[in-house]
Amino acid sequence: MKIVILGAGRVGSTVAESLVSESNDITVIDQARGSLTPLQERLDLRTVVGCASHPDVMIQAGMEDADMMLALTGSDETNLVACKLAASLFNTPTRIARIRTADYLDHPDIFSKENFCVDFAICPERILTQYIEKLIEFPGALQVLDFASGKVSLVAVKAVRGGSLIGRHLKELRQHVPNLETRVAAIFRHNHPIIPEGGTIVEEGDEVFFIASSHDIRAVMSELRRMDKPVRRVMIAGGGRIGQRLAEVLQQSHQVRIIERDIKVCESLTQSLHNVLILHGDVTDEELLESENISEMDIFCALTDSEENNIMAALMAKRKGARKVIALINRSIYVDLMQGSGIDIAISPAQVTIGSLLAYVRQGDVAVVHSLRRGAAEALELVAHGDASSSRVVGRKIGEIKLPRGTTIGAIVRGLPAGDIYRQKLSETEEDNLSNQWNQATVIIAHHDTIIEQDDHVILFVVNKKMVRQVEKLFQVNVGFL
Repeated sequence: MKIVILGAGRVGSTVAESLVSESNDITVIDQARGSLTPLQERLDLRTVVGCASHPDVMIQAGMEDADMMLALTGSDETNLVACKLAASLFNTPTRIARIRTADYLDHPDIFSKENFCVDFAICPERILTQYIEKLIEFPGALQVLDFASGKVSLVAVKAVRGGSLIGRHLKELRQHVPNLETRVAAIFRHNHPIIPEGGTIVEEGDEVFFIASSHDIRAVMSELRRMDKPVRRVMIAGGGRIGQRLAEVLQQSHQVRIIERDIKVCESLTQSLHNVLILHGDVTDEELLESENISEMDIFCALTDSEENNIMAALMAKRKGARKVIALINRSIYVDLMQGSGIDIAISPAQVTIGSLLAYVRQGDVAVVHSLRRGAAEALELVAHGDASSSRVVGRKIGEIKLPRGTTIGAIVRGLPAGDIYRQKLSETEEDNLSNQWNQATVIIAHHDTIIEQDDHVILFVVNKKMVRQVEKLFQVNVGFL
């Protein structure tokens, strides 16, 4: 595909790097030449210096024959105007905009064809908040990712001493949880992937990815590790967009404190958060953390705009006794260095966000994409179309399908509402009408003799991202069928 990306910030750069690796024709626009030069030196792409929403700059970037535009600048207004111009002047088929302001997101009509012509609005802060909320809900997990509108979850946990599966074969999992259906999709041992088989033995320290129906997550997790106590007390470092959103979500069910160094931000938070204790101070102030009983905190979330402050604050909180610490870290090399070495979970905002964009770029009917292990692996939800004569997966047993090396089919969801339900802006009435059909959909944990049927939502784990294109081709329908 020919894709024009507006903005060479953290999100734009990460997306560009990912899409270039998939043999797309990429052009990046940014006003700052200093942001573009490193991209051009590292990656095979074009760059254009200029204002992303100016028609002349768009023409220079090749918008006239682009297949897709990703408006990912830090300005909502620039992104909205760019989408409108891309539609009206250049007839760009797909237009995606990064939107940070909640007020815009709360009025979806703004994005309609009659207004700013945004096909999909992505809010990184909202995605990150939901991601962290899941980690707080399941404190023993390294990642919790949803598929099929929440019916299925993929969970990553570290196998620790005391788990009943440590030192045992995977085939024994069914004996321990006979009433639950689950499947181990992948195991990473010392950062190297292991394709799970019945005879695979789980070792202490393994990072285990398993798929299960969402309401069975806790039961399966208990087999791999002792369950952590529920989270009650949460301290958030940073009262910016992400910190405020997270506090809003947690304030009714948790004891929440926010540390923020900007007094004006503190005053604003006090007005909007009525069940949260707002503290004015430096998140790296050791005396402040001690005076606020950091040792009694179940989770400490370092969510400031400074990754250096996040790293320092999280390390200090852990040393002072916080049970679990989470830190937002922009640079991927820092994420790899810090996770597990004092910081329990290091989160790359760009990597968490990128899956929402990849679902639009991929070939075939891709409903969901989640980037895993800092972009090295992926989990996908694809919809199977066609019949036994036109498809290489429909009507076949999983054991008969020639999957690319390192690919595992973890689960199938059958009977979901038809259509592009993930990307539609549905009204309340439409959502109510779909809820009964969604509730009746069946979760099937994959086995070698499971047969894939037409319109099944198939959830796959790919340990090597280079194999993703082969997976997509596998699910494409022959031209004769179309």
